[in-house]
Amino acid sequence: MKAMIAGAGIGGLTTALMLHARGIDCQLYEAAPAIRELGVGINVLPHAIRELAELGLLPTLDRIAIRTSDLFYMNRRGQEIWREPRGVDAGHDVPQFSIHRGRLQAMLHDAVLDRLGPQAILTGRRATGFSQDSDRVTLAFEDGDAAQGDLLIGADGVHSRIRAQIHPSESGLKWNGVMMWRGATEWPAFADGRTMIVAGGFVYKLVLYPIAAGSMPGTVLMNWVICYRAAQDGARPPAREDWNRRGTLEELLPHVRAFDTDVIDLEALVTATPEFFEYPMCDRDPLPFWTDGRVTLLGDAAHPMYPVGSNGASQAILDARALADLLVQGGDVPSALAAYEASRLPATAQVVALNRKGGPEGVIDEVERRAPDGFADLDAVITPAERHMIVRGYAATAGFSQDQTRLRRA
Repeated sequence: MKAMIAGAGIGGLTTALMLHARGIDCQLYEAAPAIRELGVGINVLPHAIRELAELGLLPTLDRIAIRTSDLFYMNRRGQEIWREPRGVDAGHDVPQFSIHRGRLQAMLHDAVLDRLGPQAILTGRRATGFSQDSDRVTLAFEDGDAAQGDLLIGADGVHSRIRAQIHPSESGLKWNGVMMWRGATEWPAFADGRTMIVAGGFVYKLVLYPIAAGSMPGTVLMNWVICYRAAQDGARPPAREDWNRRGTLEELLPHVRAFDTDVIDLEALVTATPEFFEYPMCDRDPLPFWTDGRVTLLGDAAHPMYPVGSNGASQAILDARALADLLVQGGDVPSALAAYEASRLPATAQVVALNRKGGPEGVIDEVERRAPDGFADLDAVITPAERHMIVRGYAATAGFSQDQTRLRRA
């Protein structure tokens, strides 16, 4: 069996490692001319880290990332709404990692080249579509070249060409009206140097956490995200050429000043960041199916979701494990891909739906709705049971609650 993977992002690279570990040959095709360390911070949750640990990658993750210890939800004034330990501090058998997205991708890239060989990833190969018969799939590229294999995995991201061919009438990207500015720079650590903060609510939101050790003692590479609801949910998304454009202080600083927290000098942090980027918070509606014969989708190509709840990369890693396990069980390829879809499509569709409602961050959205000017008694604004239902309910749906870890250990 030979698998072709369109896209060498986190999902595609993890899939290659999973397939290789099970003795399945694969070839990755990446549109970019070279794989570079792009992006800023992401979080990878224990249920996904467990899969990377089984691939022997935990020691490398410890060298390049931060083991997240605590998560605080706050309002814009820094009043605490929810606090919980994360990763091993919460009783999981593996950590939650806060990491630079580019460094995670580079780690996976290096592991693929080391284990599968230097020709395992071919760059400058932008997939444009596919054709297939009962035995083979042909993948076409922008330069007119083509490749063949027994199956094709479309891991080519939110603008997937493979997805577009399977669903040519899809309605397109959905924007919830939120613009995000994201950056990272070296900064003095706060708390224990492993703490994550999400503050704000429905209109303004701040996400703040370290993603690597700094070059000087007491410093970290601090990742920050500032969100502002600039339009109504369902508004037409900005044109694609406006995505990931460099942000400006003139535009961002008025939104920075909406926050009043003594955890960090936010304005100084943002001003000191050499460059940061702006893009809209978009996803797509869940699909009725991912699979067409010998072709299927994975990661953002299958289920792009809002970046709340730390679940985008995590769900792609879970996709990779599920797909590899089903392919190695034997039987015909279309049946294995259909079983993968039946396992993963409903689960990820639930996460997409919950993220649209705010995910676990819905707890601060709700507090802002009820008490926009802050509170003297949190329990009078929202009961402990309501807070628990929002945050813990999301963890259970997404598959990383402490109860699920205990069941796995049992």
